[in-house]
Amino acid sequence: QVQLVESGGGLVQAGGSLRLSCAASGRTFSTYAMGWFRQAPGKEREFVGGISWSSGSTIYADSVEGRFTISRDNAKRTVYLQMNSLKPEDTAVYYCAADRKRLGALKWWEYDYWGQGTQVTVSL
Repeated sequence: QVQLVESGGGLVQAGGSLRLSCAASGRTFSTYAMGWFRQAPGKEREFVGGISWSSGSTIYADSVEGRFTISRDNAKRTVYLQMNSLKPEDTAVYYCAADRKRLGALKWWEYDYWGQGTQVTVSL
């Protein structure tokens, strides 16, 4: 089993920044990549981006490309989501997830483990 714990959410004004963290524990060696998703009220959970543990390769959704950056600290088994130039439409619950097989799976059901989520609210 793998446990994921997100932190760092909060309230920020449009144009501001936040950094989310996702700490992984347990059998993390069994996971190939990590993904970040978000879910706004009444909407489907959507892919934000992902990173490979081994190479650090990243992939992003078009909606966040150039504003969000994903990084990882292998020693701490922690993944980060740096969010800059935040917009009100970025408001959502943000989740990290672990995929045992590959980087960049776009659908939430393709992931094996999930964190509990952290709320990000961007005000005007």
